[in-house]
Amino acid sequence: MDDLSLPPAEETTEELSPKAQLEAEATKRFQWHWAPLRVAGQPWKIATASDPDGMLIEACERQDAGETGVIDPFWAAVWRASAGLDKFLDRYELEGTQVLELGCGTGRAGLSAALRGANVTLTDGVDDPLLLVRLTCWDLAERCRILRLRFGQDRLEGETFPLILGSDVTYLRQLWPELDHCLRLHLEPNGEVLLSDPHRLIADEFRDWIQAAGWEYQQHSVALSDDPEHPIRVMQLRLPSDSQTSP
Repeated sequence: MDDLSLPPAEETTEELSPKAQLEAEATKRFQWHWAPLRVAGQPWKIATASDPDGMLIEACERQDAGETGVIDPFWAAVWRASAGLDKFLDRYELEGTQVLELGCGTGRAGLSAALRGANVTLTDGVDDPLLLVRLTCWDLAERCRILRLRFGQDRLEGETFPLILGSDVTYLRQLWPELDHCLRLHLEPNGEVLLSDPHRLIADEFRDWIQAAGWEYQQHSVALSDDPEHPIRVMQLRLPSDSQTSP
């Protein structure tokens, strides 16, 4: 008698758990892995691209070939500036605080705030990093909202925050006016902004530019154990009460 038994059905995405579906979607887009890190002083795993250098080379090749709309995937790496901002947040009591992260990339700074008890909106201007950030923040979903937000184009209507974070968001001079406008739109009166970078020369220019734009500025230095001789700069910005854009 012929064997009429059916082969086992292949598992479909509909049969996967929501997290497994998200992992499968990420795998279709690029290679990624779970990277163990310490965030907010505790062990955590961050979903991150496995070959950020290769992704950047591919993007450059596509740009050189004349393809338009290709964005450099700088978001794919876990930059030291985000580690410095994470460490700087040791100075803050964030339980219940509403926090906005701009240009979140891997989401480390926003994750640090969430692990400290904040309610965090993590944003980036492109969709790919947000896919991985959703995985990273899966176990903190009740504290983390993940949205696309492009400087100068998008706005969280009617929402302001007492604390806005950004790591490595000042390296493109042409985006400074849009970043300035975005900060003014979303900063709560008497709120503050924390922007981190590894003491880039372009950020020295931004430091002067943002003060000329009317922001009150303080600078802090954060040493990291991996390379104490090259600390991370944290720019602390506030607006005078008469210069903030009304929501």
